[in-house]
Amino acid sequence: MKTDLWNYLKYETDKPIVLYGMGNGADRVLDELERIGVEVKGVFASDDFVRGQSFRGFTVKKYSDLEQELGEMIILVCFGSQRKEVIDNIKSLAQKQELYCVDVPVFGEGVFNYNYYEKHKEEIDEVFSMLADEKSRQVYKNIIDFKLTGNINCLFEIQTTPKEAYENILRLNDNETYIDLGAFNGDTISEFIENTDGYRKIYAVEPDKKSFKRLIKNTENLKNIELFNVGISDKTKEGFFNMQGGRNSAVAEKGKAIQFMCVDDIIGEGKASYIKFDVEGEEKNAISGAEKTIKRLKPKMLVSAYHRVDDIFSLPLQIKKIRNDYKVFIRHYEYLPAWDTAFYFI
Repeated sequence: MKTDLWNYLKYETDKPIVLYGMGNGADRVLDELERIGVEVKGVFASDDFVRGQSFRGFTVKKYSDLEQELGEMIILVCFGSQRKEVIDNIKSLAQKQELYCVDVPVFGEGVFNYNYYEKHKEEIDEVFSMLADEKSRQVYKNIIDFKLTGNINCLFEIQTTPKEAYENILRLNDNETYIDLGAFNGDTISEFIENTDGYRKIYAVEPDKKSFKRLIKNTENLKNIELFNVGISDKTKEGFFNMQGGRNSAVAEKGKAIQFMCVDDIIGEGKASYIKFDVEGEEKNAISGAEKTIKRLKPKMLVSAYHRVDDIFSLPLQIKKIRNDYKVFIRHYEYLPAWDTAFYFI
């Protein structure tokens, strides 16, 4: 039997297991641990968040309380963060206890365990063979290792900054037509502008109403920008969207009925030189809805690679079927778990 984190927890340790976090990620981790028959001994949160809450039958405690009760333990980090103080705290806990950051998908079902890896090894190897530089190959290898083991050092070894990708991969000019899918409050538009000497046009798509209001305000002084308060998908249609007012907003089976559009309909026969796909698990559909544009123009693309369990291999293979002449890169930016990981197609 090959070992991954889940098998290790089930078969190879007698230490008490505790969860750090009490949100959607903790729900998914606890569901999987219950499925494989692994008992959890406690749940804790950062001290500032502990107010006697309960989570799935556990009283949420401070780490110091569980340390006093259990002594040595295994900590499973069950949330995502890029905040320095949070990551520093996780590093500090890792010096005191055996600690893993659990990789569960943001959307969809399944976990990336060893059986899943074996089932999709051929596809994973194919993507690895497509990668265009040594940095990408190291990033990809470490991401796969992290998904299997939960070892946070796998991520710390490979993290870079968006600036590095702009300088070494994208190398944008002053005549770009940028399509920002998942524009949120305009943060990635600001990043785009900071890394160019000018641009031709920007299309910005953001379905969440609250985020769209902030997007309008934050881009009101920009020229040649067109804003779309719609969802993005494989075709123009109506659908449901869960309005959360932030990064957790996503396509849903029920919720607020909104209009969806596809890239091919947004730009028609117009130009597109750079597209960012970060659409909270809808990347496959968004790529399908941009197929004509990709075939016609071969735009540079950033594609988020962490929302669904198969994104790490299925998305580049999907794009390869549309055009097989892209150079493919991957980068990971500071985040635990392996979120803020993106493919670049040039």
